[in-house]
Amino acid sequence: MNPQDPLANLYPLREPAMIGWWPPAPGWWVLGALVLLALAALLWFLVKRYRANAYRRRALAQLDTLHRQFATDGDSAAFVVNTNALLKSVALRAYSRRQVAGASGAQWLTFLNSSCPGDRAAFDDRFVTAPYRATPPDIDPDQVRRAAAQWIRHHEVAR
Repeated sequence: MNPQDPLANLYPLREPAMIGWWPPAPGWWVLGALVLLALAALLWFLVKRYRANAYRRRALAQLDTLHRQFATDGDSAAFVVNTNALLKSVALRAYSRRQVAGASGAQWLTFLNSSCPGDRAAFDDRFVTAPYRATPPDIDPDQVRRAAAQWIRHHEVAR
């Protein structure tokens, strides 16, 4: 020891222990609970929407079946009539029976074209009068399929 250096007599400084990450502060617990609650609400909303749109998926699958059947037999009158019936059943699922069940002709056409936002589904008057004609109308089945698929995907559901 050197008597001229008084600091040499001191013990070395001890550093405090590192602060651990566990347990987290109460604010982190609250944030974690809020995130879990938000994820649960999102999951609930997505499952509810998926189940609510099951009828749309079934209708689109049935429309594809009708189109494949048309491609096989070439009967455009049957395709148009069956597509019209399919759209009526989908509308009965999404809207009130009083609003849809009795609709036919121009009223049904107006309903179909007005219940889809924008100009997505554009049915013409030959589509709704086809079931009542003795001879099949000159109507493009592919256009009917596209319009029906657009209407099934995008019609506004009555709340």
